[in-house]
Amino acid sequence: MRRFILTGTPGSGKTAILRQLEMDGCSVVEEAATDLIALRQAQGIAEPWMQDSFLEAVVDLQAQRLARASQESAKVQFHDRSVICTLALARYLDRPAPDALLREVERFQAANSFHKEVFFIRNLGFIQPTDARRISYENSLHFERIHEETYQECGCTLIFIQPAALQERVATIHQAVRSILTRTA
Repeated sequence: MRRFILTGTPGSGKTAILRQLEMDGCSVVEEAATDLIALRQAQGIAEPWMQDSFLEAVVDLQAQRLARASQESAKVQFHDRSVICTLALARYLDRPAPDALLREVERFQAANSFHKEVFFIRNLGFIQPTDARRISYENSLHFERIHEETYQECGCTLIFIQPAALQERVATIHQAVRSILTRTA
């Protein structure tokens, strides 16, 4: 199985792209942090990302989802974010990365479970706030830079997906995947 990561700033359109890839027949794995935020907010915690245990909980959920996804027989699989995003989040929040996160980052770098080519979804020029997305546009740009730097530090090659219509962005991803698979076959 070939695994690819989609990343980018909150509100960049990753989820819409992931939904379209899924509709196109691709296997997809959902983002852990957003789901964990929604769950904790439903439990009455207004800003769960501020809890000391949040980053470790994200790492645990990511590991569970990766383990389940590893059982699939799909040829290509797209992951909405990865442990590298969680490391970027720790840096953005100016919090130390928990040991569990650092171990997962090391495993990510050593295991070659994912293609080193990462689809970096560029921001759309605005941000639509939600209960889980309470970041300003300016802060999302700062977060985007941290994501970009963190992935590059971890040895990834970023394939930038520029703002465009959804179908155009997805077509760019499909074309890049075909090229990568042809080159690495």
